[in-house]
Amino acid sequence: MTKKTLILAVETSCDETSVSVIENGQTILSNSVLSQIESHKRFGGVVPEVASRHHVENITLMFEDALSTAQVTMEDIDAVAVTQGPGLIGALLVGVNAAKALAYAHDKPLIPVHHIAGHIYANQLQSGMTFPLVALIVSGGHTELVYMRGHMDFEVIGETRDDAVGEAYDKVARTIGLPYPGGPQIDQLAAKGEDTYHFPRVWLESDSFDFSFSGLKSAVINKLHNLKQKGESPIPENVAASFQESVVEVLVGKAMRACQEYEVDQLIVAGGVASNKGLRAELDKAVQAHHITLSIPAPQLCTDNAAMIGAAAYYIYQKGITADLSLNGNSSMMLES
Repeated sequence: MTKKTLILAVETSCDETSVSVIENGQTILSNSVLSQIESHKRFGGVVPEVASRHHVENITLMFEDALSTAQVTMEDIDAVAVTQGPGLIGALLVGVNAAKALAYAHDKPLIPVHHIAGHIYANQLQSGMTFPLVALIVSGGHTELVYMRGHMDFEVIGETRDDAVGEAYDKVARTIGLPYPGGPQIDQLAAKGEDTYHFPRVWLESDSFDFSFSGLKSAVINKLHNLKQKGESPIPENVAASFQESVVEVLVGKAMRACQEYEVDQLIVAGGVASNKGLRAELDKAVQAHHITLSIPAPQLCTDNAAMIGAAAYYIYQKGITADLSLNGNSSMMLES
C-alpha cells in the first residue's frame, strides 16, 4: 500500500489568503481560501499594503480552518509548502514567514514553490497531466507558453513582452466603466456583443510564441476616444466582444501552433483567465480540430489557491528538494531556475 504523503500548503502571493491540505499531490482534503476582492474593489485594483495586512490578520485562521476541514493535525502532516514567488513581496513574506514558523515549530520539511508551477499543477488535481505537454498560463500577472517533458521540468517557450492578458482585461474594463475585477465583467459582456470594432491581432514575428497586449489595449482606448470626438457612443458589449475576440484568437492560435511544433498530445491551461468562458469555448473547438487533449481546472482552481501549491509541492518533495529557514520571498522568481 502506497504511503500517504500529506502536505500543508500556503498561498499569499497576491490578494487571496489560502491554506490547503493535499494528499499525494492529487487529492484535496481541504482548500481554505479567503478572497480580498471586496476590500480592493473600491481602489480599482489590488493595493499591496492592504493585501499584506489582510494576510497577517487571516493567515492563522486559515491554518486552523484547513487542518480542521481535512480532519488532521500537524502530527499527520509530512511537509509544509509555501509560494516563494513571484508576487507582491509584502504578501509573499507573510506566507513565507508563517510557513517557516510552522515548519520549525513542528519540525517539518519546508518546500518552496513557484506560483506559476502551482497554477500548472492545478490540472493534476483534476484530470492529470500527460507528458510531454504544453501549458498556456493566462493570469493577471503572467501570459506564458511552457513546454514540459516531465514533472517540474519547465521550458518557457513564449511570454508576454508587455502587459499580461489579465492586466489588459482589467485596463480595458476600466475604460468602459466596468468594476474591478474586470476580467469576468468583460467575459460576461462579450457574450452579449459582436466583434464590430475589429481590433488588431498582435502576432509578432511569424515564428514567435511571445505575446503582446499593450498595443491592443491602446487600440481600444483610441477607438473610444475617436468615437467620443465624433459625438458617438460606443456599444460596451461590442467593445468587450471585439477585445475578447482579438485576445482569444491570438492565445488559441499560438497555443495550437506550440502543440504542433512540440508534438504534444495535451494542452493544459492555467491561471485566473482560464475561467474565461469565451477562451474555454474556442479552445474546445481548436483541440477537437487538432486531436489534442485539453485540460482546464474548475474555476475555483484557476484563481489563486493553496491546493495548487500543495499539488506542485508533492512533486518537488519527491525530488528531495527542501529549503532551510533562510528562505525568503522572491517577487521576480523565475520558473526555469
